[in-house]
Amino acid sequence: MAGKIVLCRCEDVTLADVEHSVSRGYVDIEEVKRYTGFGTGPCQGKECLGPVATALARLTREPPSAIAPFTSRPPIAPTPLRILARDPGAHRFDDDKDS
Repeated sequence: MAGKIVLCRCEDVTLADVEHSVSRGYVDIEEVKRYTGFGTGPCQGKECLGPVATALARLTREPPSAIAPFTSRPPIAPTPLRILARDPGAHRFDDDKDS
C-alpha cells in the first residue's frame, strides 16, 4: 500500500492508526498504546516509542518533552534462555533412515 507509514513494525501500527486514536479522544501515550497495540510486540517499544511519541506530540500540539514514555511491564516470571534455545540435535539427519 503506497503511503503507509509504519510506526511500530512489531504490531504493524501505522501513522493513520495513531491519527485515528487521537481523533477518538485517546491523547495519552498509554491510551494510544492500549488502542493501537504499539509497544506490545517483541521490541516492547524500544523501536516504536520515539516515532509514536513524536507523532502524538504533533497531533496533540504538545511539546515532545511533554509526552512521557508508557509504563513498562516486564513478564511476571522471566523465561529461562534454555527454554528458548534450540536443541542442537533436533535437526540432525539419521543416515540409516535415508537408505
